[in-house]
Amino acid sequence: MPDPDSVKAQLLAAFPGARVDITDLTGTRDHFEVVVVASEFRDKSRVEQHRLVYAALGELMHGPIHALALTTRAPDNSSER
Repeated sequence: MPDPDSVKAQLLAAFPGARVDITDLTGTRDHFEVVVVASEFRDKSRVEQHRLVYAALGELMHGPIHALALTTRAPDNSSER
């Protein structure tokens, strides 16, 4: 099972400069709450943003991660990254 640090690293590789916060909800490393604030999400719908995250996580979404509570958004201003 993936640990939060490896999930975060994978997301940061896909979204350099993003703010990524991850919480292991159950301690079993397969149920995560993830917040991603990335400039790549600007002018994208929430569905498009989530698809980008799912693509970044790749195979982890096809088994190792069983549940993902996902919040995505573009930065509100240049100071939030």
